[in-house]
Amino acid sequence: MTGLIRVGVLLALLVLALPSVADAKPRPSLSARAAILIEPSSGEIIYARNPYTRREIASTTKMMTALLLLERRSLRHRIKVVNYNAGAGESTAGLIPGERLTSADMLRALLLASANEAAASIAVDVGGSRKGFVRMMNARAKRAGLRRTRFSNPDGLDGRRNYSTARDLATLGVLLRGDSFARRLVDRSQAKLSSGFRSRTVYNRNTLIGSVPWMNGIKTGHTSSAGYLLVGGASRNGIELISVVMGEPSEAARNADTLKLMRYGFGRYQSVRAVTKGQRFATLEVEGRDAMVGLIASRSADLVMRKGERPTTVLSGLPSRLTGPLARGARVGEVIVLRRGKSVERVALVTATAVAAPSLLATAGGFAGPAAGIVVALTLITISATLLRKRRHKRRLERVQRRPA
Repeated sequence: MTGLIRVGVLLALLVLALPSVADAKPRPSLSARAAILIEPSSGEIIYARNPYTRREIASTTKMMTALLLLERRSLRHRIKVVNYNAGAGESTAGLIPGERLTSADMLRALLLASANEAAASIAVDVGGSRKGFVRMMNARAKRAGLRRTRFSNPDGLDGRRNYSTARDLATLGVLLRGDSFARRLVDRSQAKLSSGFRSRTVYNRNTLIGSVPWMNGIKTGHTSSAGYLLVGGASRNGIELISVVMGEPSEAARNADTLKLMRYGFGRYQSVRAVTKGQRFATLEVEGRDAMVGLIASRSADLVMRKGERPTTVLSGLPSRLTGPLARGARVGEVIVLRRGKSVERVALVTATAVAAPSLLATAGGFAGPAAGIVVALTLITISATLLRKRRHKRRLERVQRRPA
């Protein structure tokens, strides 16, 4: 029997020593020359292959073109289409020189159809000229911390003088998806352009959109020297991921590697409910009242974490006791959510019920000390006794008046 127990203990220790399911999942084998996968809420790099190697980026350049347009112009602003002589094999949307499209339609042509004439028109409208716009692109890249990125055009056609890295492209993808219009747009398989001389429909060159439900962006690119690229976005079960593959030999390889990365990331992360709306985190005494009031979370907070990890919480800004009057839902302090010891979320704590003002006796004692409270108490007793004597005197008079003469 003792031997069996020892065997059981050894087996248990062996199981505990084994890696988790997430850790045991093999790293994907890719054909990409460079690649990266990040979890954007934490900035964690889940997978990387030559992430800081500079490479040509083709039409993924247009993410910066789109970002500058979104930051400098309204969606209703009208942009004139410039004369543009497209070369053989270039991506266009059939825009006509001289027609004016809204910024929203220009973005649809730029990010879905990858239209080079749209990029050229945006550059002139926002930057005053192609060169002026390129200067703006590089200045914006510097502000964003894209240290290994250099732009030489708004469309990505110029080759070696226009470069970036997988890490920088992932950061740029996060920035672009921070705009709500762009986020919705890159998740569409097609869109209608309603402004200009005529209506037309453009189609997304990212063929994963519409065919894979949880894929939702972001931008493709391709030239003969850069190969095939895709800055990808995906969301599933509350988890968001950003991927980049560069230098792929084909569109099929580009798509396959992107899906490998996303599935690898989803297998390693989970969305955890760190705080639940209405959850009680503290109970405080009420000043001047024989009462206790709970402090509850004003909203829920979810956190993306590696599988097997749990968030921690700490309370901040809480008084030693509550002083009314306070309405129900009044903010009193907050709960701070920590991921591996780093603050990532703050949720306000509010009163679960209304908080009454201190009683008269407690108020007097608070202002003038215990002696004043005693004086107030004695005064109240004296007043009560006086009223009682008056009532008795009145009753005696009434009895005398009712006696017969």
